[in-house]
Formats: sequence, structure tokens, C-alpha cells
Amino acid sequence: MQFLAGNAVALLENGEQYFPALEAEIDRAEREIFLQSYIFEDDGTGARIAAALARAAGRGVAVRVMVDGFGGRSFVSRLMPRLREAGVQVLIYRRELRTLSLRRHRLRRLHRKVVAIDGRVAFVGGINVVDDFDAGALPHPRYDYAVRVEGPVLAPVVASAQRLWRLVAWASFRRRAAQPLLAPPLTDAAGSIRAAFVVRDNLRHRHAIEEAYLEAIAGAREEIVLANAYFFPGRRFRQALIDAARRGVRVTLLLQGVSDHPMQVYATRALYPIFLDAGIRLFEYHRSHLHAKVAVIDHQWATVGSSNIDAFSLLLAREANVFVDDRGFAAELRASLETALCAGARELRRSDWRRLPLLRRGLSWLAYQLVRLAIGIAGYGGAH
Repeated sequence: MQFLAGNAVALLENGEQYFPALEAEIDRAEREIFLQSYIFEDDGTGARIAAALARAAGRGVAVRVMVDGFGGRSFVSRLMPRLREAGVQVLIYRRELRTLSLRRHRLRRLHRKVVAIDGRVAFVGGINVVDDFDAGALPHPRYDYAVRVEGPVLAPVVASAQRLWRLVAWASFRRRAAQPLLAPPLTDAAGSIRAAFVVRDNLRHRHAIEEAYLEAIAGAREEIVLANAYFFPGRRFRQALIDAARRGVRVTLLLQGVSDHPMQVYATRALYPIFLDAGIRLFEYHRSHLHAKVAVIDHQWATVGSSNIDAFSLLLAREANVFVDDRGFAAELRASLETALCAGARELRRSDWRRLPLLRRGLSWLAYQLVRLAIGIAGYGGAH
């Protein structure tokens, strides 16, 4: 991981802040847009962003949209034809051709949420192109983050977006889509923040995001605050957090209390006694769906991105995180997390776990074993 100085990094909380900023920059685009997303839904938000992309293509901007074939299944049938008709170039990452398949490659998903516009600004985070509110669900928005970045860190962001576009275009036999970069990154200083862009892929950067986390946790001296939607860490990550707590670091985990994947939540809860016994504080977010993947360490180091702390993100999916070394940015994110802890979360204690009915604890243990089995079938295990 290489930190680059001279960046401007703005924190965006939830779609309420993210989508207006994204739409405004798309409407300012003059030459080239790369957009990568796991989900691009045909709802109010998806229609709004799709319309902005179509407007850009209509005025001659090269618009290149890549959506995951599993997460974007509805996109393929609904939005993709309309976007292509408007002149937007679209590629699907590993299109789903079979409803049921146990092949390992199906788990290798495009989970990144990255947008690069004219080489002058980029957005990175965990927010999919989808409405903030789930239909018929809780009355509060999905809890998530993204960052808007300018400056030298744009170089790796744009290079990564172009590289993946070329790779998928070649693999899809759409070589005409692999066009040269039209808007090289503007890398002049735009601020005073040190930042790094780190991806996880299946070649040179297989463990890059995990190692960045582990290095920061190992160096922690005061506090670790980690909010993560799908938290199922391997032995190395668990031990790193436990070791930090044992040397006196205040470790706080903010995890899902309301989930769209109950199996993973129950599996995570089987790990609670391990963390609670080590003195780690555990909170579950119940105000809405927690989808964030962020952390703040020692009031200086912070990260915002798409990577969950589980085997599927850390070992299989294509992910992207921005890491920041800046006290001001870390303080802003830390304050936002504190608000979430106070206003939307409930702390769990060792006594709470002991009071749970045996059936609940048994279900957590069973879910834990099933998730471990799924990871093993996929061919991944051990310390990771």
C-alpha cells in the first residue's frame, strides 16, 4: 500500500449525500466516465443515475458501465438495453447463465463501487446504485459510506478502472470496447490528505486489503473502531483484534443487527463470546440495514470501501478501498460512527449472550458450521 500526499477526500454518508454528488459530477463530465457497481437497480435511484449517464453519452462523453452478473441480474434485463440504446458502453462481469451452479468461479464477483470521471474526480465506497430505503422495511436509510477523491490518488483509481474494463472486454470478446484512455488522471495536489487506493483481485493483490487492515491493527495503540456489514473474519484477523485488546487498545465492533442474509448474521454471532471474553465491545445496528465497510484506528488511520471482513470479500471478490492517513478525516468518520453507535445500535455483553435461549445459541453455532462448510467447499480456509 502506497500513501500519496496532496489529496482532497470528502466523506459521504448514505445515498442521501452520495447520489446528488455523483449525479452532479456525471452532469459535469466532458470526456470519459468509468462506473463499476455490484448492484445497479431499476428503481428511483437507478433510473436517476442511468438518466445522468445517458445524458453524458448524448453529449459525446465515453460512458463505460460495468455491473456484476450476479448482483446486477435485474440490470441486465431492464436497464442495460436502455443504456446501450442511449450510447452507453456496458459490460457484465461474469454474467449468470445458470440459475443453479456449484462452480467456484461463481463466487468471484465484482463487488467494487468505483466511479472515475474525466480523470479529475472519483468516488469509492460501499454504496450500490440502489434506493437508500428498502421497500416495506425500516423507516431509516441503509447505513453506508463513500468518499469523493481528487489529487494524486486518482492515478491508481483510474488505472484500475481502465485495466478491469480492458480485461473484461477481452474476456467477453468485445475488443472494440477496450479503447484507449481518453482522460488521463489529474494528479496535481488538490488538498493535504495522504491517501491510498487498494484493490483486491485474483492475481497480484489477492490479500492486499486484508494485509492493510492487519498492519494497521497490529500498530494500534489507543483505539480501533470497525463497522462492517458482513463480518466473519478468519483466524489471523480474529487474533489480531484479540491481541490488540489484550495490549490495552479499546476495540469496538459495530455489526449488523438487521440483515438481508440471516445465515451470515447468525454465523457471526457464534463468534461473539470469543470477542467479548477478550474485552472487545460489540454493538449491533438495528436502526436499518448496516452496509458500511469502514474503520478508524488511533484517530489517524481510516478506511472506506467495499470490502467486508469475510472470506468472500477478502479471498474471492474484486474489492476496492480508500485508506486515509489524516487526523481530520479520521475524526469526521469517527464522529459519524459515534452517532451511529449512540442513535442506532445496542451494545451486547457477555451476560446477554448467556441469557439467550439455547435454541438461539444452537442456531448460531449451526450457521457458523454451515458458513465454514461453504468456505471449505469453495476451496478456501485455514488462517484466512
